[in-house]
Amino acid sequence: MTVTALGKYGLESMDEAAIREFLTNRGVGVLGLPTEDGPYLLSMSYGCDGDAALYFTYVGGDDSRKASLSDRAETAGFLVYGAGTAFTWASVFLRGALERVPEPEGDVHGDAMSNAWRPAVFETADVDVAVYRFRIAERSGIRHTGLPPGFEPRESESG
Repeated sequence: MTVTALGKYGLESMDEAAIREFLTNRGVGVLGLPTEDGPYLLSMSYGCDGDAALYFTYVGGDDSRKASLSDRAETAGFLVYGAGTAFTWASVFLRGALERVPEPEGDVHGDAMSNAWRPAVFETADVDVAVYRFRIAERSGIRHTGLPPGFEPRESESG
């Protein structure tokens, strides 16, 4: 079924403003990178510039599979979702291109990273860090906004 067909049950497409707000208020999603055997999926914290790009911090080094796949990928996917209840949830899917941010440009992403959730290991580990920019080419979002019309939750039976 389509989002339109499920509209009577509370499902709706998100507009650009709703997608932007959702991305800005989240900080974690799932990055999908192409491989020969299917997508390589990674949970990633991110920062959002509000409109055109996300920023990821890669911890590792030159032998990082994630960095190697990112450098080779023509396109990648990124999914951000949140589920408060079975009747209140949202998800946004992005498709775009990844590029390593050159060192001198590294501070450009600072404001975007201010809303990112970051594991403590990023702050304390003595490891190589690289910043990647995910340039958003396509975006779509859906959300379920509550109980569908006519749905009444059962009252619990207490003896």
